[in-house]
Amino acid sequence: MADQTAQYIFMHKDIPVAEFGLDTATGAIVSIGQVYEPRHVPVGIPVRKGSVDRGALNEWWRGRSIPASRSGIWEALRELRISDSRILAEKCLGLSLSDQYWICPVGSGISWGQVNFFENPFSEDVGNILLGKGSDSGQISLMSPDNTSDGWLKKKWTITEGKRCLVKGGSGATRQEPYNEVLASRICERLGIPHVPYTLLEEDHCPYSVCEDFLTPDTELISAWYVMQTKKKPNHVSVYSHYLDCCSTLGIPGVKEAVDRMLVLDYLIVNEDRHQNNFGVVRRADTLEYVGAAPVYDSGTSLWFDKPTGLVGTKTASKPFKNSHEEQIKLVTDFRWIDFSALAGIDEELREIVRGSLFIDEARCSVLCRALRHRVELLEAAASEQAAQGKGFADSTRFDVTEDRAYSGEVHA
Repeated sequence: MADQTAQYIFMHKDIPVAEFGLDTATGAIVSIGQVYEPRHVPVGIPVRKGSVDRGALNEWWRGRSIPASRSGIWEALRELRISDSRILAEKCLGLSLSDQYWICPVGSGISWGQVNFFENPFSEDVGNILLGKGSDSGQISLMSPDNTSDGWLKKKWTITEGKRCLVKGGSGATRQEPYNEVLASRICERLGIPHVPYTLLEEDHCPYSVCEDFLTPDTELISAWYVMQTKKKPNHVSVYSHYLDCCSTLGIPGVKEAVDRMLVLDYLIVNEDRHQNNFGVVRRADTLEYVGAAPVYDSGTSLWFDKPTGLVGTKTASKPFKNSHEEQIKLVTDFRWIDFSALAGIDEELREIVRGSLFIDEARCSVLCRALRHRVELLEAAASEQAAQGKGFADSTRFDVTEDRAYSGEVHA
């Protein structure tokens, strides 16, 4: 059988990190050669005695692939004539709009400046096919950041007025996620929570959320999952405390305050899927200096998005730290930054956001607005109770999320 291994240099911008061999049939890393810059190996990937953990790097590399759970992925792969989404990452040199890692074919002489998607145009063929729109191109180009986008919802990257923007659809009968993204943005604006702004786009009567990439050619996102792989978690330490401990060891500023704000938002909108790839920190790729917590993004799996109207208002699962919203909000020990008067009328703002939707009828809209108004009341009560008790945070593993894998079943919005 002919050798199917291609030789690459794993790169961080223009910094060679390591040599590795990639199986072109499966997309798996089959060998790792010389390691040039151990400090630039992705965060959370062990490097011992100059050797990179191949299993861990393979898991990280697989995380750059479109997950098998993506809606419509198999139809898209048939149109692309690709047998497995894991092969797509190699077709675009592993380039992403979430970080500055990529693979350079040995001997090619290609530079970061020539190929990165932050500064160079890219094909929208793959994105259009993933959205089910097909491609107008006679010859499909696979040089696209859509090859390395995660998450299960249909989405595509596009360039609008020079800005890299992510367009993301909804799911199920209500297609509710795009509306939820916009609502989350409005709540963050009212409360002064750093966030990625989302707007609503309607095409062919279908709703999509649109957001600009919050990263630059110099900065990159490190997910909470990989931050937490930098240290072994002791059994007696909670997931929440472990995350804060890891961030403290790495010298990342402002994380506790950012997590507080994220948890307050998630309590208000009843976010069910703030998994450990849906938040994280930002660092500079060249210097490896941490900037701080990433702004809040990817909040669509909220407000009983996949539940029938009759179940709106019932208890739901919670992530990333505790398995219920009632327990998770207790991690916030300071609510003094919240101006509750700023949330007045947020239920009517939700009504305006979904107005005219073909997927959310008036009955569901009214129930959602009433439930959101109740969440504000519950949050205010939780804040008052905490202030009355005046208790500090007591670490406990009770009610901890027990499994929150980086690619659950499969993250950057």
